[in-house]
Amino acid sequence: MTSLTPLAAEIATDLAVEQKSAEVTDWAARIGWLVGLVLFVALVYWLMREGWKWRGTLQGDLPELPGAPEEPGDARLTVLSMSGRYHGSTTAGQWLDRIVAHGLGTRSRVELTLTDAGLDVVRPGAADFFVPAERLREARLDKGIAGKVLTEGGLLVVTWEHGDRLIDSGFRSDRAAEHNEWVDTLNHMIDKSSDTEGAR
Repeated sequence: MTSLTPLAAEIATDLAVEQKSAEVTDWAARIGWLVGLVLFVALVYWLMREGWKWRGTLQGDLPELPGAPEEPGDARLTVLSMSGRYHGSTTAGQWLDRIVAHGLGTRSRVELTLTDAGLDVVRPGAADFFVPAERLREARLDKGIAGKVLTEGGLLVVTWEHGDRLIDSGFRSDRAAEHNEWVDTLNHMIDKSSDTEGAR
């Protein structure tokens, strides 16, 4: 039987050590880490949920959202409605101060319709609401609202009054080219309404 050279013997010893190391797995430690990670994620989720509920409680003074009138009047735009996404509402001018009361914090699909009576916001799977024309204050293009950041001008932001608050609501059309027409029409409608009220 041929004896191993010192180099071959060293390689054989290293292989034996590696095989022995590979066989030894501390399953208790792995399971402990996994359980700890799951508990941490659950705790973070619970804290976020409680924070959301607390924010809703703090905003409990916000009145119920108005519904659309039975006779909304004539549509203002050549395209009667805008399909897209509702990205949330915030306190006007404070794009990170999200409003969650009455479902305003829920992101969803949206169908917008602007008529003589106001802005009708229909949200499948979330609470619909209506902004009367006299409550509309401003429309502009922006790039972000409540944790959603888009390209410059990628968001239609409508400022409206509800109760004693001014609210910014952010929308993005499936056809972003529509945004400019909506901004122009909304602001024209708001200016005309202000002139009418001032003449009284």
